[in-house]
Amino acid sequence: MKEQLEAIRKSALESVAGTKAASELEALRVKYLGKKGELTGLLKQMGGLSAEMRPIMGQMANEVRASLEDAIETQSAILERRVMEIRLEKEALDVTIPGKKLRIGHKHPMYSVLDEIKDIFIGMGFEILDGPEVELADYNFTKLNTPDDHPAREWSDTFYLTEDSNVLLRTQTSNMQIRAMETRDLPIRVMSPGRVYRKDEVDATHSPMFHQIEGIVVDKGITMGDLKGTLNAVIRKIYGEHTVTRFRPHHFPFTEPSCEMDIQCHKCGGVGCPTCKGEGWIEVLGAGMVHPKVLRTCGIDPEVYSGFAFGMGLERLALGQYKISDMRLIFENDVRFLEQF
Repeated sequence: MKEQLEAIRKSALESVAGTKAASELEALRVKYLGKKGELTGLLKQMGGLSAEMRPIMGQMANEVRASLEDAIETQSAILERRVMEIRLEKEALDVTIPGKKLRIGHKHPMYSVLDEIKDIFIGMGFEILDGPEVELADYNFTKLNTPDDHPAREWSDTFYLTEDSNVLLRTQTSNMQIRAMETRDLPIRVMSPGRVYRKDEVDATHSPMFHQIEGIVVDKGITMGDLKGTLNAVIRKIYGEHTVTRFRPHHFPFTEPSCEMDIQCHKCGGVGCPTCKGEGWIEVLGAGMVHPKVLRTCGIDPEVYSGFAFGMGLERLALGQYKISDMRLIFENDVRFLEQF
């Protein structure tokens, strides 16, 4: 039995030292030290030894087991270190290699125009107001002198959220003009940009969701001349001092007199093209003197105070600023388009 124990020790130690992976090492442990292993099987034969030999062989068997366990533990640590070294070598970082350049986004062209317009109006002494997109019909229509039978209040034109037509997605940011006149001391000079919603068909210059910039000035002695001078100054700040504009008579329930302002088409120079629908002009805003009834509804005496109001489409201003031919490009988020700005 002594020779067998020595043979097991020698064979096992050589095999353990030659392992290349943890799975091989585990297989050897089972082969020699497991319940059905070679050393365990040999120990089961000790019953046939004499009483004098049993302690001697038992001690030797324990020494063999201990040496194998130590060898397996040592080889396991060696294999773990080797695996870690290989992993570190594969995952090593070369700090001298230039890093990957991160692509930084930039402002959307429409919001670049909005910021420019905000700066212009702030320079004129206007306050910028933000307001709710889900609005009451009173602020969106009624207090703006738009009665229940007005076409703009039809279900086919407005996104209503309640069956009684009292709550809706605002169709204009004029709601903030009413809120400003109700809550602020006179004189008033405010501008309110934001999203608005109408059931428009999508084409080169229309969208069911778009952005408006509305403003109002209320003070003593405000005239139509103030309106035209202010809006011409704004448009020429945006498009350049030589921009050609025109004012046309129009009708809005909340202003009297009312007008629309056009700029000569940036695409064709007034000749006529698909962008301007062959007219040579592009409408950019509606305006007028605040209707006395609207002033009176907000608690302002129209015999003492007067004012003008205006509303312009931000997308149309961006079209002219960047010579964009189709409004849909602004909303489609095509990176090839956006990277140009």
